Amino acid sequence: MAHRYNRPFTQAPHPYPKAVCPMLRCSRPALALALVAGVLAGCSAIEEDKTANWTPERIYTEARDESNAGGYDKAVPLFEKLEGRAAGTPLAQQAQLEKAYAQYKGGERPEAIATLDRFMKLHPSSPAYDYALYLKGLANFNENLGLFAWLSRQDLSERDQKAAKESYESFAELVQRFPSSRYAPDAQQRMTYIVNSLAQYEVHVARYYYQRGAYVAAIARAQAALADYQGVPASEEALRILANSYEQLGMTDLRDDALRVLKANFSADSAETALQKNAKPWWQLW
Repeated sequence: MAHRYNRPFTQAPHPYPKAVCPMLRCSRPALALALVAGVLAGCSAIEEDKTANWTPERIYTEARDESNAGGYDKAVPLFEKLEGRAAGTPLAQQAQLEKAYAQYKGGERPEAIATLDRFMKLHPSSPAYDYALYLKGLANFNENLGLFAWLSRQDLSERDQKAAKESYESFAELVQRFPSSRYAPDAQQRMTYIVNSLAQYEVHVARYYYQRGAYVAAIARAQAALADYQGVPASEEALRILANSYEQLGMTDLRDDALRVLKANFSADSAETALQKNAKPWWQLW
């Protein structure tokens, strides 16, 4: 029987035979209609901008209403639209600040800080600069740095400490540059709280090391508390730990120096009871 092919293939066949190739089966008009339908479907999926015909004043009013009602997730995009519509005007600056506030209240603290940094970079002479510093301090401020917070956990993360220090820096700049600002008194109180909390944390860690017999580590943390946070209530406990640690290491000269400083800055009773066994720190209630 004769071979059905008169010559061999000179090139590889198409991976899809023409009869079954889905792209080649469609006619050109049908393909064009399908593409148009896809484009129209995509356009219909785009949400209509309800603010397209709004004035900047109306956008601001709507954004403020949402923010005042606690709808911070709805207020933020409205303030962002207002920034663009009113660019270069005081209203745009106001929108930036109020967007930062809505981000802060909505739990978006990193975003709030970024917004405030941008505001302060763009408007260094703004009359609201003191408020921007105050709000940045609040965004970094952690109410859980206090007594019972660090008592309930062994470690304070580096992130918490970094945020606390950045919060302190914002408040400090506010107090130094704008001492008459309406936000300065509260900023000063928060600075005191931050310093006391961070110092108390250092002392807490020092006591933790001391109770486990790590006297060299206890000395290092107590010294850090005394050097970095002077004049705070935790200094008394830091000096007690220092004296006790030197006592345990047999370093009597350094022990006596610590007791001398303790007596000079606090009381004779404090120095006399510093080396008593199992003496409780001033903050311990049980």
